[in-house]
Amino acid sequence: MKEKLRVLIEDNTTRAGKIFDCFIQILILISLISFSIETLPNNSADTKQILFFVEIFCVVVFSIEYILRVIVAKKPFNYIFSFYGIIDLLAIVPFYLKTTIDLRALRAFRVFRIFRALKLIRYNKALNRFHIAAKIVKEEMVLFFIVTGILIFLSASGIYFFENEAQPDTFSSIFHSLWWAIVTLTTVGYGDVFPITIGGKIFTFFVLIVGIGVVTVPAGLVATALTKAREIQNNEDINNSNNNL
Repeated sequence: MKEKLRVLIEDNTTRAGKIFDCFIQILILISLISFSIETLPNNSADTKQILFFVEIFCVVVFSIEYILRVIVAKKPFNYIFSFYGIIDLLAIVPFYLKTTIDLRALRAFRVFRIFRALKLIRYNKALNRFHIAAKIVKEEMVLFFIVTGILIFLSASGIYFFENEAQPDTFSSIFHSLWWAIVTLTTVGYGDVFPITIGGKIFTFFVLIVGIGVVTVPAGLVATALTKAREIQNNEDINNSNNNL
């Protein structure tokens, strides 16, 4: 019985496995649509009741699926602490615990299972490339975030020095200046907090110039890492082909 369940849940090469995968994917989409409709204002009582029953049905099915995946897994703890295992659990736990934090939107991540369901090998390889690229660029990204954190602190300190006397309510401390530093250094610039002194404006100009680099550096690092990852995959494919010959 356990082996039959494993084939049904984990092996989508069979007809029953494909039907099960498609059913779960459709249910995920229905759940997300229901969750989105629930956020609309002025829903009628009938609509709310329908959405409630849809939620009950989805949670029951997802709960049964989660329990079955744990049961049929050859190494249950590997599944429980895997990415999908954690997402599957977080998608149903709030319903039972009645927490104030609604995590149902996390079910969107379960849509990634469609790559397996539809056997889109090229997308699986693309996802694997991101995994390889993350390993390649890990040290550079850690250093980048450390440097970015230092720049944010220096920017907050600088604008506090220039603007504190002119705008004591807005830039009352370095901690209050951090919001301006983040939105300016990332070139977002909401315009809710801005300098009014000459020194503050000049300082902001240099922060914006530095911010351009802050935005572009990670993009360049990731692009380079993905290129290297593609080369690694191509070399592996060539080696596998030679071994088969």
